[in-house]
Amino acid sequence: MSDTQQAAPVKNTRTLVGRVVSDKRAKTVTVLVERRNAHELYGKIVARSSKYHAHDEKGEAKLGDLVEISEGRPISKTKSWTVTKLVEKAKLV
Repeated sequence: MSDTQQAAPVKNTRTLVGRVVSDKRAKTVTVLVERRNAHELYGKIVARSSKYHAHDEKGEAKLGDLVEISEGRPISKTKSWTVTKLVEKAKLV
């Protein structure tokens, strides 16, 4: 690359880490993201969770894996997240 051509700047996208709870769909995984925060009135720590459909092009994320997902353009009606990396493989029971 010459000095005039620069690499595209990295966009500041949201990333989340969660557990794969479903891998039945082709190139799609369902990721459960849990977060803990204090209740507004009582102050007790409460676990909240959200499920996201994430695009997994190579199909390498399996049930129980811990993955990092990042937000991007809408891929389908429910998918606007993509799997960026596999943090931890599922443990065999």
